[in-house]
Amino acid sequence: MTNIHFSNIIKNLERVSSIIDIDEDIIEILSSPQRTIHVSIPVRMDSGNIEVFQGYRVQYNNARGPYKGGIRYHPYTGLDEIQALAALMAFKCTVANIPFGGAKGGVKADSTKISKGELERLTRGYIDKIYEVIGPQKDILAPDVYTDAQIMAWIMDEYSKRTGYNVTTVVTGKPIEIGCSVERGGSTSLGGVIILKKALGLIKTKTSDTKVAIQGFGKVGSFIAGFLVKEGFKIIAVSDVSGGIINKKGLDIQEVLKYNQKTGSVTGCPRTDKITNNELLELDVDVLIPAAVENQITEENADKIKAKMVLEMANAPITQIADGMLEKRGIIIIPDILANSGGVIVSYFEWIQDMQAYCWSEKEVIKKLKDIMITAFDRALEKSKSCKTSLRMASYILAVEGLSTAINLRGK
Repeated sequence: MTNIHFSNIIKNLERVSSIIDIDEDIIEILSSPQRTIHVSIPVRMDSGNIEVFQGYRVQYNNARGPYKGGIRYHPYTGLDEIQALAALMAFKCTVANIPFGGAKGGVKADSTKISKGELERLTRGYIDKIYEVIGPQKDILAPDVYTDAQIMAWIMDEYSKRTGYNVTTVVTGKPIEIGCSVERGGSTSLGGVIILKKALGLIKTKTSDTKVAIQGFGKVGSFIAGFLVKEGFKIIAVSDVSGGIINKKGLDIQEVLKYNQKTGSVTGCPRTDKITNNELLELDVDVLIPAAVENQITEENADKIKAKMVLEMANAPITQIADGMLEKRGIIIIPDILANSGGVIVSYFEWIQDMQAYCWSEKEVIKKLKDIMITAFDRALEKSKSCKTSLRMASYILAVEGLSTAINLRGK
């Protein structure tokens, strides 16, 4: 995994201050996280030996509400990356206009190489170390890379044991049996589809004529593929860590999903040709959807991107230099802090439902998600036009303005 750097966040803050009149004190405040936590987590492994894992939780800003953000388990997770992702979460919540701040957590571990028992002990050990600074009104956790609903259940249980009663609101993305909202699993992808349909007018195409390529066929990529096909889009290529597949007439996504579930990969799926991940990024399509990890479009391949629009379903899939190169070529980028905010929006819904002990219907959840996503897109597009800037910078401007207002109202 190529990490996103907090220095890139600061550069974008500086770009915002060059476009709009913003108090220098606000930029200074937003240039540092409010709290950074680094813990060591000793875990008794199945072998009987103790292994010590490094864990992080960065609480970037809570001016607009409790900190909110996921936890990732990855061998290359580091503090710089977690700081950057915590800031992105604060910006994402502000652009969506939901009352959360931004946080992110991580444990430096390869969860694919440890047993379920070791994973549970690691998770409970992590919560033991950060228990005092998290909670439903302090900092709400959620799944991220290589963490899932089961891990959220362990977190909820461990936190509840320490409080002496059930606290479902300390995490979102839980199993639905213990408090998860309907549509939580595919909410990030569903939000992306809502934004994409709204944005098609920018490239003057309609759904049935829109060719799509998706890099990354994990949770987000596979869900968005399924949603897009139902909406009438033509997906011609998808990929995962093993490589990609293409069918220029359109992939049978249900067949790809079944094949992927059976084999663990998309490569080799019948009636498809094999391509590399790099080749997928450079296909002549209307919409390219990076839904894997950070920094996939760089200055080395930006000139080869042929898509008319890039929908960022991964966090920071385009480097800063590449972003400028694509913008100069007139390629429209729907930025991550706008495009993939569906997950945190439905996490907010889950938190509300748990607080009320009242579950909404699927129809209610989807309608509320659609209303928030469309409003956010409209605000970003209007800001883009008024400030004569890209949708990315327009979204950053909305985020900084929203955080600035909250910070000033509360007092610096």
